[in-house]
Amino acid sequence: MEHLVWWQYTLIGLIFVWSGFVRSGLGFGGAVLALPFLLLVLNKPLVFLPIISVHLLVFSSWIAWQGSRLTKQQIHLAVAQGNEPNDAQSNIAWAYLKKALGIMIIPKLIGVFGLLTLPSDIVTGVIFVIVAIFAVSYILNKPFYTNNKTLDTIFLMMGGYVSGTSLIGAPLIVSVFATKVPRHQLRDTLFVLWFILVMIKMTSFVIAGVDLQLIHQLWLLPCALLGHIFGQRLHERIKEAETPRFFQFVGTALLVVCVFGIYTSLIL
Repeated sequence: MEHLVWWQYTLIGLIFVWSGFVRSGLGFGGAVLALPFLLLVLNKPLVFLPIISVHLLVFSSWIAWQGSRLTKQQIHLAVAQGNEPNDAQSNIAWAYLKKALGIMIIPKLIGVFGLLTLPSDIVTGVIFVIVAIFAVSYILNKPFYTNNKTLDTIFLMMGGYVSGTSLIGAPLIVSVFATKVPRHQLRDTLFVLWFILVMIKMTSFVIAGVDLQLIHQLWLLPCALLGHIFGQRLHERIKEAETPRFFQFVGTALLVVCVFGIYTSLIL
């Protein structure tokens, strides 16, 4: 990434602000809603994925810790009032998290192997196609949700595989978690899941000798932090109300980007 021009660095910085905003505001999507834009600036997934991975590790652990601190305060308040604390008061649904990880771990490892062996054009094309499908679901305000055990397993396995190849498995994974995890636990549970999945990917990067872009981490982490701060405000708003128009706007923008990206990466 050292040979880019100033406007490319500017765009990359703005995209990471956007990534931090979405990740903090929604609890997922920091990679899936930023990676297509990044690949239009520089079509090299292995340049951006280590940077996104480090950001996920930093902000997922931070948000989960904040949620845990607030939960402890609530438990102490319940005890002071003479009430018994229970599992529902935790900010993380540990039981379902362990069950889901058991389903996802093998596909995740297979996906990581695929990322390190497949040509970047193929990985990029797969990313754009998957994101385009979910962009359409956002535009129609009909995101994928399932209450079928078999489909749940399939979606989790697919999500694990895609997260192994590109870190954009969140839409598939969230479609299952949203129906299994209570709303007040969903965000922090997802962040713990992202932390675990990203640790696996970072380990593979280190073993394979992938450049972790440590110099670029120094200036892109503050960009993501700026987005994170604004995203916190969004999160407070959407906790009380649904925001279908936001998803429709994001879906439309993503669809346009993905169509253009597929054309430039696979046809030209």
